[in-house]
Amino acid sequence: MNALPAQARHSVEDTAHMRAALALAARGLGNTWPNPSVGCVIVAADGQVVGRGWTAPGGRPHAETEALARAGAAARGATAYVTLEPCCHWGRTPPCADALVAAGVARVVIALRDPDPRVDGGGIARLRAAGIAVSTGLLEAEARALNAGFLKRLTRNLPLLTLKLATTLDGRIATRAGESQWITGPEARRAAHALRGRHDAVLVGSGTALADDPDLSCRLPGFTPVPTVRVVADARLRLPATARMLRAGGGPVWVATRPGHPEALLAPLRAAGAEIIEVPEAEGHPGLDPAALLRALAARGLTRVLAEGGAALAAALLRAGLVDRLAWFHAPGLIGGDGRPALDALPLELLSAMPRYRRTTLATAGADLLSEYESLADSRMSESEMGAA
Repeated sequence: MNALPAQARHSVEDTAHMRAALALAARGLGNTWPNPSVGCVIVAADGQVVGRGWTAPGGRPHAETEALARAGAAARGATAYVTLEPCCHWGRTPPCADALVAAGVARVVIALRDPDPRVDGGGIARLRAAGIAVSTGLLEAEARALNAGFLKRLTRNLPLLTLKLATTLDGRIATRAGESQWITGPEARRAAHALRGRHDAVLVGSGTALADDPDLSCRLPGFTPVPTVRVVADARLRLPATARMLRAGGGPVWVATRPGHPEALLAPLRAAGAEIIEVPEAEGHPGLDPAALLRALAARGLTRVLAEGGAALAAALLRAGLVDRLAWFHAPGLIGGDGRPALDALPLELLSAMPRYRRTTLATAGADLLSEYESLADSRMSESEMGAA
């Protein structure tokens, strides 16, 4: 279903309304899995915004039905701006394409076609069959970036993975004695909690879980209606049932470990509320197979995962080419070569094998600096997918 170039059909007003819909969609990040986070703006013929909506926590209700409910009768003859193609299948709720038809909207502007096999052009076809004017592709790149996790889960059976690092200027995460709290300041730590809130899950290795005993929740008031899933990669099953994340509540805890542990070792963790996920071990490296681990998380519905360390887990994810985005906090201090590095050996013989990233954001967080990056390999794939659409 090929569309004309967006610039031939979309006005300045169209672009402004779609940007507003994308801003609404961003509100749902971290709260809507396994569903995408979608935004919808409904604009009457006189240019007045009569309805706004975004995907609710847990993935229901959808953005379109929320916006239509606010618009009421004013939706008749209006234009709906939607960041992702409206669904056309029955799930726990009726299809959004049918809801738009029933409301009598005259036009629908869609940023991104939905690759879900249950939709994939079907929503567009249903709207057009009802006589509604449909245009697509407006701010598609922005919509694709916003729902990169949902798209990656659908197309590659993997969640979007962000690796968060908090280091000194020379890339150290602790002194040689292991002291690490706190390298960064309170503003950076609040920004790190906001990162947790925009992801479905936080992933750490067992070494970090044992050394820091974190609870890994997002502790910004009102930030996450859906609790963040806490995942521990623990091949040797070292996490004790008394771990803070199991005692403190605050959301599900999933322990990923190799198969074959006796039930006597698993039972205390299960009794403490942990879900056990069996993942094969990596070949040639200690620990779990990182790709198999992420596939297991995607199979459970996760679309966006934030990895917070430690050095062994971070290196394993980088070696496997699984890190889509980096969020790197740099504190203005130095520890030196005897401090603990942010990454274990990758190891690399050639510079051509080095994972490469493109910086997307540079911001201050109190005295610290936050730089964010996206994988060059991942961005090239996104451009290829866009060209094939």
